[in-house]
Amino acid sequence: MTKTLISVLLCGAAAMAAETDAQRGKRVVDEAVAALGGEKFLGMRDRMESGRAYSFYREQLQGLARATIYTRYRAVPGGKLGVEEREAFGKDQEAAVLFTPEGEGFDITFRGARPLPVERVARYYDTTRHNVFYILHSRLHEKGMTFESRGSDVIDNMPVEIVDLIDADNQVTTVYFHRSMKVPVRQVFTRRDPVTKLKDEEVTLFSKYREVDGVEWPYAIQRERNGEKIFEMYSDTVQVNKALEDKLFLIPTGMKRLKPMQ
Repeated sequence: MTKTLISVLLCGAAAMAAETDAQRGKRVVDEAVAALGGEKFLGMRDRMESGRAYSFYREQLQGLARATIYTRYRAVPGGKLGVEEREAFGKDQEAAVLFTPEGEGFDITFRGARPLPVERVARYYDTTRHNVFYILHSRLHEKGMTFESRGSDVIDNMPVEIVDLIDADNQVTTVYFHRSMKVPVRQVFTRRDPVTKLKDEEVTLFSKYREVDGVEWPYAIQRERNGEKIFEMYSDTVQVNKALEDKLFLIPTGMKRLKPMQ
């Protein structure tokens, strides 16, 4: 190793050491946005992910299906969730789950549209607000949002930078960014179970990134709750900015409204 290279490395290490936790956290987040596609990522208006979805209970496979998840971002006032989502299942996609920015959720089948239990809708909104991709895309400049570095580590044989993303309500999402790829590979947050009043630890793992029209996106997603695997999604195709139609995010005209689930 030449003296010049050693000097450069030492200068770089000294510069990083001089950073505060907040400065380092902001730098890591900015590098992540750039790695995900920069303006292409920030300008993403909608997304369609299609592939195989698996659900688990106590680590045992409970269901699998062909799934297509439609996501559309919206500008909304007053801290509402700026995204709407439709999760469609099966080849014909007749069965679906719909979440709206107004805080509603519906199970849609050939029988009609049935409101989802309040707790399931609340869990979806908590999960989405804590999702690192939603934060980086839609909440990055939200008033009160801060970033605090927790340093570096090695997780699952991957060198990572760990950053706490903290909003104005002091809600924390801890994100592990790959040190060389710069993209998120793991996120962790906690929420209190409304029945047991105990805290649930929600962990999501991201892998198999691919470039989609200038945006880097994970084709494999795994979710865990309190150390148990609960969901996996392996996408075959991901598309962005396809001008998804309004009807995807609306209950079909004339569809029967069913009583809420108990």
